[in-house]
Amino acid sequence: MDARPIGVFDSGVGGLTVLHECLVTLPHEDFVYLGDHARLPYGPRPLAEIRRFAREIGAYLEAQDVKLILVACNAATSAALPQLQEELTVPVVGVITPEAHAAVQATRSRRIGLLATQATVDAGRYRELVRALDAGVSLHPVACPRLVPLIEGDDPYGEETEAAVREYATPLKHANVDTVILGCTHYPLIRPIFQRVFGRDVTLVFSAEETAREVAETLVRKGAGNESAREGTYRFLTTGDPTSFREMGRRFLQLPIGEVEVVSIAQLEAAAA
Repeated sequence: MDARPIGVFDSGVGGLTVLHECLVTLPHEDFVYLGDHARLPYGPRPLAEIRRFAREIGAYLEAQDVKLILVACNAATSAALPQLQEELTVPVVGVITPEAHAAVQATRSRRIGLLATQATVDAGRYRELVRALDAGVSLHPVACPRLVPLIEGDDPYGEETEAAVREYATPLKHANVDTVILGCTHYPLIRPIFQRVFGRDVTLVFSAEETAREVAETLVRKGAGNESAREGTYRFLTTGDPTSFREMGRRFLQLPIGEVEVVSIAQLEAAAA
């Protein structure tokens, strides 16, 4: 048995949707979640900058003696996963590979849409993974810069959000996709809007459940699971304002959030030095 916690990080609170599934799948494990609020959003940033942030956070979490790191951010996974897996001594799991697998298995027409941030689209990792799984599948990516601010805003289920989803969905409908990857951890919060816009004939793919299973399988493979009879704990770190994290985080985690600890950017930079 390995009692060390699992480290999870994201640019903000979106990754809490993935953490929620991990807490359900692995209720006996401990988790520590770091939200890099001081530097969000990652989506519009250059890939090299996102890669630097991810390497700093990965090094910091490894120094906190975690046994596995989950990159619960599509942009950070796209920009940095291979580097993190090479540089860190603990296993590193991202959110993109499980989604690509699920989408390729789900599609009947072999036409898949991707809705994501600009950084995730620019990185091209989804296209690489989908093509590696099935060279005959066509991927149709659409960057959605307005969605994250709307989902974190005061009225995430309002008319403006629905209008934005309809705008971003239009090219995918024209491409006749039958499967759409929701390639950002924020998007599950407005899944009913996506389902309304695309209809039941289009399969929506989000990685949380598949990612949680990959984390569980990795722990089994490494012999690093915790005692199955215990109840796990979870704690939170942020580089930003802890009160804002707590208030917004509850919307995404859908579970109580107590104390939130602050980590400085200087601490992250020092960990990677």
